[in-house]
Amino acid sequence: MFSDSSPVMDPTSPESETRPEINPSSAATNPAAVQPIEARPEATAFESTPSPVADPPPERSNSLDELTHDLSSLHDLSTRGQWEAILDKISQSRALFLLTKPHEHLTYLTYQVIALTKLRRSDEASHELNSLHDFDGEHYRYESFPEIYPDRKGSMVPFSLRWMYALVPTRLGNRQEGLDRLYTLLDFVRERIKEKEGNDDSVELWKKREIFVMSCLLGFHLGHKEFGVSLELIKELIKRDPLDPVLVSKLGSVQMQFGDIEGAKATFDRVEKMSNHNGLVSETQFKNLVGRNKALVHVVAKDYAAAVREYEECIERDNSDVVAVNNKALCLMYSRDLSDAIKVMESALERVPTAALNESLVGNLCSMYELAYVNHTDVKRTLNNWIARVAPDDFDSSCTRV
Repeated sequence: MFSDSSPVMDPTSPESETRPEINPSSAATNPAAVQPIEARPEATAFESTPSPVADPPPERSNSLDELTHDLSSLHDLSTRGQWEAILDKISQSRALFLLTKPHEHLTYLTYQVIALTKLRRSDEASHELNSLHDFDGEHYRYESFPEIYPDRKGSMVPFSLRWMYALVPTRLGNRQEGLDRLYTLLDFVRERIKEKEGNDDSVELWKKREIFVMSCLLGFHLGHKEFGVSLELIKELIKRDPLDPVLVSKLGSVQMQFGDIEGAKATFDRVEKMSNHNGLVSETQFKNLVGRNKALVHVVAKDYAAAVREYEECIERDNSDVVAVNNKALCLMYSRDLSDAIKVMESALERVPTAALNESLVGNLCSMYELAYVNHTDVKRTLNNWIARVAPDDFDSSCTRV
C-alpha cells in the first residue's frame, strides 16, 4: 500500500532520466521522436508486446542544433517530463526576443505543440499548428533566407511538427482526420525517399521515418480492432525487416485476436527460433518477448497459472518489464487472487516508478481496488496523492477515478 509519506522522486535521479527522448530539431535530421498518446485499455486487456510506435528511429546530431537558442535545456526538460517548465521557457524566450532565426521559431513551436499535447491541451496545440498554414510554402525553406543559411536547401519544418499535425486531431476526437493526415504524411515520406535515392545516409533516415509512421498507423488501427488493415500493415513492415522479433510477435498477437490460434502459435515459434535478432533488442528483451508470447498462449487457453510463471521469469530478468507486471497481475485477478494481484502492481510502482507509472497499469490497479475494498475511494485517493508527487507533468491522474 502507498502511504502519504512516500518520498518525492528526485528529478535529477537516473530513474527520472529514462523517459523517451524528444528532440524536434530540423527537418533534415530529426526522426520525429514523438509517440502517440493512446487511450487506457480496460483491465481485461492483455498485451504481448509494447506498442510498435514506442520505438522511434534513433536521433542524429545536427549542426543547426548548435545554432538554436538553449535547445539542450528544452531537450533536458522533455526527457524529465517537465512540460510545464518547457512552456514557461518558450514563453520567456519569445518575450525576451531570444529567437532570431526562422528555424528557431519552428523548433520552439514544435516543443510547444508537443508540450501542450502532452498536457492534454490539444485544442491549444491545434490552434498553434493552424497558425503555420502551408508547411511546404517557400517561407519555410532555407533557400528563402540565403543570408542566414548559405548553402543550405530544403524545408526547415521539423519532422516532429509534421507528425504532431497528424496526431493532434486524434486527440480532439477527429480520428478520421488524423488518419488521413497520417497517410498523407506517409506519402510525403515516401516521396522524400524517392528524391534522395543515391544519398545513402539521408535515404536510410527517411526509411526509418517511413517505418515509424507505418508503425504508428498500425497502433491506431489495432487500438480500434481493425485487424484486417492491421494485418496488411504488419506484413508490409515484416517484408522490410523479417528479423524484427517485435514486429513478428505483433503479427502473432493480431492472428490470435483474429481467432487464428494455431497460426499465432506458429508465428510465436518463429520468433523463438530467431537465433540472430539483428541487434534490434537486447538478449534480455528478446527472452522476455519470447516469454510474453508463451504466456499469451496460456492466457488464451485460460491456463493462468502457467501464464503467471512465464511472466514471473520475465520480471526476474527485468523488473521494469511493465507489460509482464501488468499481465501477471491480471492473470492473478482472473484466478481470483486479488490480494496478490494488487501486491504485484504496488510493488512495481514502488520499485520502478518511472517505468511503471503509466495510465494503463494504474487504471488496472484502481479497478482491482474497486473489486477488493469497500473503502476503495480512500485507497485510490492515497495512490493519487503519491502519484501527484512523483509523476511527470503529462501523467493523466484521472485514471485513478478519484
